Amino acid sequence: MQFPPLTTFAPEHFAVCHSKDAAKHKQFRKGIQQLDSEGVVQVLTSDRRGDGTPVLAVVGPMQFEVAQHRMAHEFGAPVELDRLPYSLALRTDEASAPGILAAARNAEILRRADGELLAVFPDKWGLRVLQQNKPELTLEPLVAAQL
Repeated sequence: MQFPPLTTFAPEHFAVCHSKDAAKHKQFRKGIQQLDSEGVVQVLTSDRRGDGTPVLAVVGPMQFEVAQHRMAHEFGAPVELDRLPYSLALRTDEASAPGILAAARNAEILRRADGELLAVFPDKWGLRVLQQNKPELTLEPLVAAQL
């Protein structure tokens, strides 16, 4: 029996995830991958941070608590989360990414496991200024989508 893919929603909360115990690296990677595949969190990577410190993206902050609890108790890999100031995520492309980073203050480009690029911003005002000044950049709203 095959089930349809889970629907994902545009995340509004972001946090960098660090393992509290470097000796538990395998459990950490397995747990992060499992939580991503279940849809508990979206796991994003950043050139700024590297693969060892994924960025977790969620719709509601309680999902962070669930992820932390499961990482510690199910996978034996306690984690620490450092919240990021972003609240908006939009789909972008490789061609627009350098322009977004050069023109937008406090923006970051993150990559999902499926290769999709997301531009994240702290607020709608910074995004509006960027869109007015650089209308040629690809910035598409995220809607519920099946991955």
